[in-house]
Amino acid sequence: MVRRWGVMMGFLTIFGITSAGEITEGMKAPSFEARDQHDALVRLADFQGKSAVVLYFYPKDDTPGCTAEACSLRDGFAAIQAAGAVILGVSADSTQSHKAFAEKFHLPLSILADPDKRIIQAYGVKMPLLGFAKRTTVLIDRQGVIRKIIRDVRTKDHDQQVLALLKALPGT
Repeated sequence: MVRRWGVMMGFLTIFGITSAGEITEGMKAPSFEARDQHDALVRLADFQGKSAVVLYFYPKDDTPGCTAEACSLRDGFAAIQAAGAVILGVSADSTQSHKAFAEKFHLPLSILADPDKRIIQAYGVKMPLLGFAKRTTVLIDRQGVIRKIIRDVRTKDHDQQVLALLKALPGT
């Protein structure tokens, strides 16, 4: 029985259905630092005590679903800021790719380059066979605690999905 369970968990992990480093609501958010599309160094610690963080992971710049999600967050940017949060995007693409993507679609948010996939792995959102990030959004409160994990991202109205959850969080 134990061997069967191990084989099944290995199969699920290979296909990205589960992850050994899976994050959970209520845990301290893994710290990170990365360069954004402007080559600025961004650290999770920069926002602690100041604002909540909407940390959204996506597979690839300038693809249909990722563009819809980014443009939705762009359109809701002011409302999300007014709710006390900053938006940080993360993918394995380069800072140059992020810069072109942000300019093309007039994205006002920071997009972090994670080519070595350290952040993607720390948050347990890596698709093992492809190496891309799974489309996932993590809401982190001002104290650095994960309050909500959105795995069923609605790309076209993700701003509304995030805003509704932010407004329901205490202290944001």
